[in-house]
Amino acid sequence: MSMRLSRSIVGEAEARAVSRVITEDGYLGMGNEVRLFEEEVARYLGVKPSQVVSVNTGTAALHLAVDAVAAQCRVSGKPEVLVPSLTFVASFQAISAAGCVPVACDVLPETGTLDLADAARRLTPRTIAVMPVHYASNPWHIDEVHAFAREKGLRVVEDAAHAFGCKSRGRMIGSFGDVVCFSFDGIKNITCGEGGCLVSFDAEATRLASDARLLSVENDAQQRFAGARSWDPDVRRQGWRYHMSNIMAAIGRVQLSRLEAEFIPARRALAAVYEERLAGVKGLALLATDPQDFVVRHIMPVRLLHGKKDAVKAFLAARDIPTGVHYKPNHLLSYFGGGALSLPVTEQLYAELATLPMHPGLAVEDVESVCDALAAALK
Repeated sequence: MSMRLSRSIVGEAEARAVSRVITEDGYLGMGNEVRLFEEEVARYLGVKPSQVVSVNTGTAALHLAVDAVAAQCRVSGKPEVLVPSLTFVASFQAISAAGCVPVACDVLPETGTLDLADAARRLTPRTIAVMPVHYASNPWHIDEVHAFAREKGLRVVEDAAHAFGCKSRGRMIGSFGDVVCFSFDGIKNITCGEGGCLVSFDAEATRLASDARLLSVENDAQQRFAGARSWDPDVRRQGWRYHMSNIMAAIGRVQLSRLEAEFIPARRALAAVYEERLAGVKGLALLATDPQDFVVRHIMPVRLLHGKKDAVKAFLAARDIPTGVHYKPNHLLSYFGGGALSLPVTEQLYAELATLPMHPGLAVEDVESVCDALAAALK
């Protein structure tokens, strides 16, 4: 197989788990397998199972999190959520889907994560929350984000789609905070095929999100986990069909069992090779991380300086080395302003960032060949 930028790492164990659900359980929707997955995620993170709400995508997790937070806030006009523009469009779409306004903020040049000083300038009486994005799996100074939110009276919805298995100063991402959202799509640190979850430290937000994933049929998740259904339900607010299936959960349970022994060591070892081999390459800059954090790279973006990004990408492509761009800033997208707002650091990073191959299916020799090609391209 030619080198891939990213890929799913699944095999016979995941196939057997899906087969078991199909042939032995026979119930493919949301049931006992999902309950077990939530319990195992909770155990891994060090939280209670009641705090974990599994869903069918990471975007759904973000949507339900913002929806739950917005339901607890009262402002005049449309609620606003501060969010860095340098993120996948899912972050912005989740905010707008919840009836809120995503307020694009600039990022720090050394990390690509939220610039709190810029976010502070964009506060209004309608601001209800801030959504830090753990860009490239980096939970950069997340305590400062929470302190900022407490000072300003805001909620925090963490977009931790890249950061499952990461730690901030010894604490697992998802083991503390307000509401933390993960993605389990095909190429994330673990996958359910598709899927995601939110972890909430606010009981009311948890309840709202848990019901809303099942069309806001009250307490339906608890009924399904008990092998029953709600035949005389009540619905008091808008909901969505966002629940996780038993098939997805079966894949996720196997993936979770492989995370610590297989996926995390592989991703960190490959990232270490990149960092060592590229540290002295002129015309290239690595994004910073806090040495007190434990980062498990989902993607490996680098900055290609001096206007050489397109030429370097072409050089690598000619040698069958794929690269990506993570991401086109949301404030440049037509639906979210089309460039009417100026975010100079974000726009500069967009002109420089290229993503290198990163997944546990790579060999160290693959990464070394990428680094050699990069060094040659930048001579």
